[in-house]
Amino acid sequence: MSENGNQGTDLGTLFGRTARTGLGLLRNRAELFSVEWQEQKVHMAEMMLWVAAVVFFGVLGVLMLTGFIILLFKQEYRLYAAAGFAVLYLSGAGIALATLKKNLHRQPFDESLEQLKKDAQWLDSLK
Repeated sequence: MSENGNQGTDLGTLFGRTARTGLGLLRNRAELFSVEWQEQKVHMAEMMLWVAAVVFFGVLGVLMLTGFIILLFKQEYRLYAAAGFAVLYLSGAGIALATLKKNLHRQPFDESLEQLKKDAQWLDSLK
């Protein structure tokens, strides 16, 4: 067996290789999870910013709409200015809400889940 320079692989060597491969796989997945965790934290901070924008522009829109109704009985040009600002602020709230809805559809940890699916397919192919 040692005539051609190859050493036989015993059970201990095979177990060691398998353990190192398994630990490498776990380390790889832990690093991926860590990166995605950081991305998720940034994503949540961004979502909170968009929520604040929706609330801010919504409140301003309602205040301006109220001012519009109050100014309805005053001079003729104030009415158009108040209506213009109300439309502007309500449009801002609509844009912020649409962006928030779009970002909420993103699935967290999608890359980790994809890698786990690939791992499961690979393990199934070994059967």
